[in-house]
Amino acid sequence: MSETRLAFRTCPLCEAGCGLEIAVQTSPLQVINKTESIGRIRGDMDDVFSHGFICPKGSTLKQLHEDPDRLRKPLIKRNGVHVEVEWDEAWAEVAGRLQDLIERHGRDAVAVYLGNPNAHSLSAMLYNRTLLQGLGTHNRFSASTVDQLPKQVAAGYMFGTGVHVAVPDLDRTDFLMILGANPYASNGSVCTAPDFPGRIEAIRARGGTVVVVDPRFTRTAQEADTWLAIRPASDALFLMAVVNVLFAENLVKIQDRIAVLLNGLEDIRRVCQRFTPEAVSDATGLDAEVTRQVARDMSAASSAAVYGRIGTTTTEFGTTASWLVDVVNTLTGNLDSVGGAMFAKPVLGGPTTRGTSGKGSGFRIGRGGGKTKVNGYPEVMGEYPAAALAEEITHTGESGIKALITVAGNPVLSTPHSRQLSSALEQLELMISVDIYLNETTRHADIILPSPSQLQRDHYDVLLLQFAIRNVANYSPAVLPLDDGQPDEWEILAKLGLIAQGFGPDVDPAQADDLAIDGLVRHSVGDPSSPIHGRDTDEIIELLNKDGRFGPARMLDMMLQTGPYGAGFGSNPDGASIEMLLSHPHGVDFGALEPRLPDALRTRSGMIELAPPELLADVDRLHAAIAELSQRGLVLIGRRHLKSNNSWMHNIDVLTKGSMRCSLLMHPDDAAHLGLIDGARAMVSSRVGSLEVDVELTDDIRSGVVSLPHGWGHDHPGTKMNVAAARAGVNSNILSDHLAMDPLSGTSVLNGIPVTIAAIRG
Repeated sequence: MSETRLAFRTCPLCEAGCGLEIAVQTSPLQVINKTESIGRIRGDMDDVFSHGFICPKGSTLKQLHEDPDRLRKPLIKRNGVHVEVEWDEAWAEVAGRLQDLIERHGRDAVAVYLGNPNAHSLSAMLYNRTLLQGLGTHNRFSASTVDQLPKQVAAGYMFGTGVHVAVPDLDRTDFLMILGANPYASNGSVCTAPDFPGRIEAIRARGGTVVVVDPRFTRTAQEADTWLAIRPASDALFLMAVVNVLFAENLVKIQDRIAVLLNGLEDIRRVCQRFTPEAVSDATGLDAEVTRQVARDMSAASSAAVYGRIGTTTTEFGTTASWLVDVVNTLTGNLDSVGGAMFAKPVLGGPTTRGTSGKGSGFRIGRGGGKTKVNGYPEVMGEYPAAALAEEITHTGESGIKALITVAGNPVLSTPHSRQLSSALEQLELMISVDIYLNETTRHADIILPSPSQLQRDHYDVLLLQFAIRNVANYSPAVLPLDDGQPDEWEILAKLGLIAQGFGPDVDPAQADDLAIDGLVRHSVGDPSSPIHGRDTDEIIELLNKDGRFGPARMLDMMLQTGPYGAGFGSNPDGASIEMLLSHPHGVDFGALEPRLPDALRTRSGMIELAPPELLADVDRLHAAIAELSQRGLVLIGRRHLKSNNSWMHNIDVLTKGSMRCSLLMHPDDAAHLGLIDGARAMVSSRVGSLEVDVELTDDIRSGVVSLPHGWGHDHPGTKMNVAAARAGVNSNILSDHLAMDPLSGTSVLNGIPVTIAAIRG
């Protein structure tokens, strides 16, 4: 007879944070072999946050774990071919080659790229810092600059820290305006909300209004009250016109408690005057009266929230648009207000719960004068633009990047001018990748170190719960044990960092773990805002060690106990700790969002900077772009499918079946003008590249705009992703321009790319 136990965990595949119920089976033979297998995976009906909701991706953790293409042993490239080796041999190769390169070229000859999955990994969120400190390099790149960074930069300038992002209070709002997001396909982004679609439907069910601003008539737009088919890259102009109407028609209604915290209100009134709805109408593609009515409706609503995502951030005005989202939220009386745009109080704590209440060091970019060597792009939140990685390898001579370490990323498919980057990776002296796949990027690596599967790791959403629409906590111990000889992900990252410091291939990663926890405790004991301020360091470490925990679990316990709801190692016995979360496998709900200002501000002034100088300075550039945006020809935007999570989920067969077409969406009027029919083959070209793709005609996209899905193009030799290769698709980032970016954040322009299209005859 088989035995089955149930395990509960948070899905680690996207930002929604849905709870899963996982059946773990043991057959009589498995009892003898001490092994288990995964049976059914479904939504956890008792999860305090998701209440049983699950999307198609979450149920495929079994297939991901069992994928025969997932790497189980390290690979070393020999004579151009990757071969499996044991871990001792891999570590010896890492130590010998990495230390030799650092000794010859220095630490800034090494670069690091951190991919999107790091945001969903407890180990990576806690131990990538150990890796980066061990390497000692300034050359840090990540998926942030092809994603959400403009929102964090805007929030940093306004509120003092890049994680102080206001999220829509979805469950209590009466009016929601969504720009450049399609939650029915991708859930939330920098807005952790399980069953985002259900929450949208609940707004309408209680008599509220949903407006979607998007060039495509997406599934989300289909479920909304109003669809505004805006032209790509013009969101900032539309929002500035809304601001103009709010002032011109005396619709501004700032809360009294927020009004006394505002710096820059008159600056906003002044700079919006040029952006009347009529002045921007040609550029946005929206009738002036439509824009006016949106402003009136938002002001009249009893509560309202503006939510802007990838369609707004991955343009040349990404930071400015992100700023204006919260300017509108503020002017309509909805900032830090129930039903408006509110701030989470994460259970682990963070920059807005520590330090002096209501004031801080503020936000800036280019710290320490950090700039890229070729084009002088400044550092932003500790990293450089991913679009600059290739040129920093190929155009900097002896002072440039000679080695690259990638952690769970596939930048060859996900960052601009992909062919340029792929070529650049071939010029490296050394490349090391931490990844579960031999993919389009890691095929260039000399050494690949595979992490265990998502079911073999502990999980807690360290970063994503900073942006949750409720204050919740859910810790998930590993469902399955590690394979024999397989190090945990945190051990791989910690050991890499120690080896980079010269400790050799036999170093125990526990050394880095002990140093990290010691530093964390000492900092907290010395912090006057900490609940353990003044306590004995050795006492706290002894309490942390008493249950034999180490690695992420021990560090997580420390953060929980010293967070805003924490147990404080005995000072608040009913508070948060890892023991509390273990005894509540469905999570703990600490309540709905509550107003947090002014206490959560960390600006130098202690005020909300409604008109930061850096953003005011960008208004002239925005105004100057009106003419060019009005005259742009065909432009390309991206899109996501519900079953697709960037490039790394394309090797799961069940997720790539059915409607997953990697086609070019085009309006019939544009197709007729170009002599194209549905299913025809077309050549799409931009300044930096060209590709061939099948055309799919649809009325669900505005004329003048075409769309390709992001993250495809699995047709490279030397990979081992057989399912993905069988449905390769095309890589849209062959067309994205590495020189086109938002100058305030270094984020790449992936939406609104000028293209030309021609029919391929025959």
